[in-house]
Amino acid sequence: MAVRVATIAFEGVEARPVDVQVQISSGSVVFNVVGLGDKAVAESRERVRSALIASGLALPAKRITVNLAPADMPKEGSHYDLPIALGVMAAIGAIPSDALEGFCVLGELALDGALTPVAGVLPAAVAANARGQGLICPHECGPEAAWASSDMEVLAPRSLIQLVNHIRGAQIMARPAPAVRPPATDLSDLRDIKGQESAKRALEVAAAGGHNLLMSGPPGAGKSMLAARLPSILPPLSPRELLEVSMIHSIAGQIAGGELTDRRPFRAPHHSASMAALVGGGAHARPGEISLSHHGVLFLDELPEFHPQALDSLRQPLETGEVAVSRANHRVVYPARFQLIAAMNPCRCGHARDPGYACRRQPNERCEAQYQARLSSPLLDRFDLQIMTPAVSAADLVLPPSREGSREVALRVADARARQRARYDALDLPGVVANAAAPAGVIEEVAQLDAAGTTLIREASEKYALTARGFHRVLKLARTIADLDGADAVSRAHIAEALAYRSGLVAGRLAA
Repeated sequence: MAVRVATIAFEGVEARPVDVQVQISSGSVVFNVVGLGDKAVAESRERVRSALIASGLALPAKRITVNLAPADMPKEGSHYDLPIALGVMAAIGAIPSDALEGFCVLGELALDGALTPVAGVLPAAVAANARGQGLICPHECGPEAAWASSDMEVLAPRSLIQLVNHIRGAQIMARPAPAVRPPATDLSDLRDIKGQESAKRALEVAAAGGHNLLMSGPPGAGKSMLAARLPSILPPLSPRELLEVSMIHSIAGQIAGGELTDRRPFRAPHHSASMAALVGGGAHARPGEISLSHHGVLFLDELPEFHPQALDSLRQPLETGEVAVSRANHRVVYPARFQLIAAMNPCRCGHARDPGYACRRQPNERCEAQYQARLSSPLLDRFDLQIMTPAVSAADLVLPPSREGSREVALRVADARARQRARYDALDLPGVVANAAAPAGVIEEVAQLDAAGTTLIREASEKYALTARGFHRVLKLARTIADLDGADAVSRAHIAEALAYRSGLVAGRLAA
């Protein structure tokens, strides 16, 4: 008779049930693991054998067959060690065969029988709780699993021996408590930036509506400093967003000590990052930077230096809020609702727009055009705000710090986000939490343009050949500016400021 132990397999952030079936029979002495497992699964038999020997148990001189059902589902990772070991122990009578009923088991075994952390414990715990099961996981992952439900039974042993003693009643393990990462106290403050008042305003608008922002300017203008201070003015994650973000980071193995945090992700990959690193993929279809930035910020510094194909691969996730990674034998979908912040120089040397500067290789205009041609027009069209950040003068640097810092700006951003959340909840759109994510039809309804604003956006659309996407992004941006002002309707002034950010024009020129 085969012994069964419940565990899981991951498809994106979804945890699919897997049945570990262990059978010991007469025949040649062999230990086989079948069921479409990868190299880590195939190697588990050696880890299981060593861990059992270290725990005082020897495998019988018989044929041991382990089947991971369903057999046509790919199995990846080392978290199958513990369910296989417990299944073998139940099959030889070392533990009662019914001791593991009602539990989902996952964990990696060290050669001495200790349990080491594995990725994906939080989605595994959520899936087990939905099926009415408890969870057995390594000790370091216990605080993470405890977030799934306060009523769920969670066992987090340090070793195989400790778990066996608990099953036999010789030792009682306490339920782990959910862990919270302490609030960050080292966030950079907007007060540190001198000058760039218009760029600070653009950063505030971007934060208030979740809009994509592109900053272009010479080296040393403060573009990276501005982006680094965006997390200090963003509101904390809501409980729903916290769960979604934590599930992705759990799959990626990036929850240290099982501690969750309501701080929004801020990812800043190097410009040498590949397409798979950005959108996800690789041998095991892992989440990429855009998924790790879900409900947070993806900052791309030196934007034209990224591979053009990697940048263009961001276009679809920016619209849909998710990314599908397909392989020959499976397909996974990861959430990717992120805010894209990018910085770039106007040309390779960065000084094409400096007064009196002349490029030694070719005219400034041609040098600038060649450098910016690395960015496709469809990608640029997805930036709601495109601003210039001029060099900061010495007169600005000697001024005292600004009286207004991140704390004051964060309060205005939080108020604007609260207005947006209430608006879209009233429209029965709980998945839309900011203007940037609102569908085109909805944003036309909630913008509520006055007559002057309608005339202005119509004239600007015809004069500057705005695309349909650009038209609706201007409406979203104007709606956010109105929310910052506490206005119910979008006025001509809001449209003018949005057009200035969108096209780099002077707001007063359009509003006149």
